[in-house]
Amino acid sequence: MQILELKLLNFRNYERVTLSFDSHLNIIYGPNGSGKTNLVEAIYVLALTRTFKQVSDKVLIRKDTNLTKIEGRLKGDYEKSYKVILTPEGKKVKIDSNKITKISEYISKINVVLFHPNDLKMIKDTPSIRRKYLNIAISQQNIEYLKNLTYYNKLIKIRNSYLKKMYINGQALESYLDVVTEKLVENGIKIYQSRNEYITLLNEYIVPIYKSIALNGTLQIQYRSDFAHKNKKELLAIYKKNLARDLAFGKTNFGIHHDDFIFTLDGMDLKEYGSEGQQKNAVISWKFSEMSIFKSKKNVTPILILDDLLSELDKEKLKNILSFIDDKVQTFITTTEIEKVESLLRDKKCKKIKIVNGKLEEV
Repeated sequence: MQILELKLLNFRNYERVTLSFDSHLNIIYGPNGSGKTNLVEAIYVLALTRTFKQVSDKVLIRKDTNLTKIEGRLKGDYEKSYKVILTPEGKKVKIDSNKITKISEYISKINVVLFHPNDLKMIKDTPSIRRKYLNIAISQQNIEYLKNLTYYNKLIKIRNSYLKKMYINGQALESYLDVVTEKLVENGIKIYQSRNEYITLLNEYIVPIYKSIALNGTLQIQYRSDFAHKNKKELLAIYKKNLARDLAFGKTNFGIHHDDFIFTLDGMDLKEYGSEGQQKNAVISWKFSEMSIFKSKKNVTPILILDDLLSELDKEKLKNILSFIDDKVQTFITTTEIEKVESLLRDKKCKKIKIVNGKLEEV
């Protein structure tokens, strides 16, 4: 998959931009704060309709304007045009000028794997952040997973609301709660199975990739779930047993919405015992493992974005990482150190885009 052309209107610091790209390697460089990340962020939003940053869609709209448009012409099996329109009221998406009513039917059409320094949150932050990364990874490859997840979240809200109603009003029927709980369990089992399958496959790739980058150590992902090794009957019995506690708290305290995973290096929790460099290598290994899963499961090559990859990594590690860049993969690298990148990629043809104060110059 390749993005041939990108058009931006009122996106972040860009008023109006039209860019074409190399089919293999694109280097976006300039000083900090010039708008390098904003440019690759636009590609990500075009694919997933949302930014990878922890901000509202509204901040993507250029100051003193009322909408932003991101348009891309992409080549996969066929050439198609994609458009994401963001306004303070919401978002719209189109494929070849056809309006797509459900966002879930748009996501997974454009496949992107992105590394950003903030991705270290996958290791350092809370379980909810890690679930978000996992959900995005699986949803791009399995549209049914996204539908199941959306339905599960809806059921959780219904169940929690009814628990509060039951607590306040003793007349509320427990039989209705049983129906909702059964649907929750059935849907949760599907989500657990998809997550377990994905992490199992991820571990097949991440072990050799990490060793190729770091040269030593065995990296693995350990999945933790309330649903692990339990069938529907066992799970329903747990929900029944936990009813008094759920009523007291007014929420569902058991389920796949509490799932988590950890990175381990030689059996040790990387969050607690890993260095910053080891953690960064681990996250990059996850990203390249995603690339491999796309190829094996969907037979597609996603767009690869490496944002500010060079910071805090020595030249040997960078060389090992960049060796994974396949000529068949359209890759975007942002950097403040163009000379360093050129020295590492001296034998590779690339397109360079220089950005200074929001002004773009194709080199």
